[in-house]
Amino acid sequence: MKSINLALQGGGSHGAFTWGVLDRLLESDGIHIEGISGSSAGAMNAAVVADGLMDNGRTGAGEHLETFWREISRFGQASPLQRTIFDVLFNNWNLDNSPGYVAFDLLTRLASPYEINPLDLNPLKDLVEKTVDFNRLRRCDRLRLFISATYVRTGKVKVFDHSELCADSIMASACLPHLFRAVEIKGESYWDGGYMGNPVLFPFFYNCASRDIVIIRINPLCCQQTPTKAMEIVNRINEINFNSSLLSELRAVDFVGRLVDEGRLDPDRYKHMLVHIIDGEEALEPLNASSKFNTEWAFLRKLFDIGRKAADEWLKQHYDKLGERSSVDVQEILR
Repeated sequence: MKSINLALQGGGSHGAFTWGVLDRLLESDGIHIEGISGSSAGAMNAAVVADGLMDNGRTGAGEHLETFWREISRFGQASPLQRTIFDVLFNNWNLDNSPGYVAFDLLTRLASPYEINPLDLNPLKDLVEKTVDFNRLRRCDRLRLFISATYVRTGKVKVFDHSELCADSIMASACLPHLFRAVEIKGESYWDGGYMGNPVLFPFFYNCASRDIVIIRINPLCCQQTPTKAMEIVNRINEINFNSSLLSELRAVDFVGRLVDEGRLDPDRYKHMLVHIIDGEEALEPLNASSKFNTEWAFLRKLFDIGRKAADEWLKQHYDKLGERSSVDVQEILR
């Protein structure tokens, strides 16, 4: 059995891709998950997995993940953000043509959540509280959990470990400021963790023995052509923003690793971390940012299937590299 750490990106309903990856990894007798770092949807997946492991081992983790995403789908059935009949006919999962999505997108650009939602109602928080037993989660001894959020006041990253977790800390990690009011915890205000860590990697350096970091990536690094339409430009800006912190940490991982290999750093004090990536870039390429609000069960299952397939192929191709070397060229990613 090989021990790994998982880094789960956020990305709305695209987190169902991560659900599929996790489902496949949990089936593997050759994989032990030592730690999970997550932000936004990745934080939710991480919390559900840890809670499920505490409830009934790997079987419980898989069952809890499916329950959570089914609840997400039920929650979305009452949403005005739905595909048009033409999108359904042409199998287009994006919501760009949805009147509800267009109106909602315009509203969030003209008014803040403090004006739109003065009572600070958040059904998503209710859903998280319903599906995760936080008392059990705070006693988790099956893996290390690191949930990231962004300090509004300082712009720095806050990492919650399992002992600090509650519904508010998960919602802080998923708090997009144009959609939700800042989450207040012990006098501090927090926004989405993706701004400063999508997700953070550094807790693995100091708290986990495994050198292998498997990044479940759902935000594409590259685009095929320069966006020219307003919506395309906004989508690309979001992709760049939510990948910038990860690229910075990968640069540090590569730099330290090369210094260790060259004998310029003490290997007893510094680790040469091994980096791996599971993504579905080719399959997810037709999906833009609007599809992250699509919670139809058929769409979530499609993403789940893509994630399972990606994880299965990755295990077949790269399992033997775990503990030995990175399965991606980090310097090539950074160039």
